[in-house]
Amino acid sequence: MTKDDCYQLGHITKTHGVSGELVLFLDVDNAAEYADLESVLLEVKGDLIPYFIESIAIVKGSRAIVAFEDVNTIEQAERLINCGAFLPLDELEPITDETRFYFHEIVGYQVVDAESGELGTVRGVYAMNAQDLIAMDYLGKEVLIPINSDIVRTVDRASQKLNVVLPDGLLEIYMEDDSKTDENAEVNGDADNTDED
Repeated sequence: MTKDDCYQLGHITKTHGVSGELVLFLDVDNAAEYADLESVLLEVKGDLIPYFIESIAIVKGSRAIVAFEDVNTIEQAERLINCGAFLPLDELEPITDETRFYFHEIVGYQVVDAESGELGTVRGVYAMNAQDLIAMDYLGKEVLIPINSDIVRTVDRASQKLNVVLPDGLLEIYMEDDSKTDENAEVNGDADNTDED
């Protein structure tokens, strides 16, 4: 199984105690849904390796204390710090609500603005602490679109389109760099011509 067949559930952040337990950060909307996990795939040196769970306890919202089979010492546990935790895509519950989506499912979707029409393609999604962002390929540039219900309105799975209402000036911010570069080139070009005279 490869990462293309999986979604990232979270990652191991640190050890817990001295008997091999670990803290698993769950990058999900509702961590409680994963309280009965039996196994996960951990990315160890680029490979996904199955780890069976002896016990898991959800604590502090998005963190879980996990004990894996055959990880019984702090030394064994330390080797797993910063490893990504994955689950197969086919374990995901399908979303039918058109206002909600999994981040991985919209990659490749066409972004359609209510005013400007089709803009570009979703290249990926950045899960950030402050604000999750959609990375869209627009006229050869990466444009970041904040994910919130005022901007990202609906997802049309049948036609693979993401319907948005972009804030005024968002696209222009990403296009300004080119125009400033062109203006600077013209100014510098004029200055060079003046020096030669």
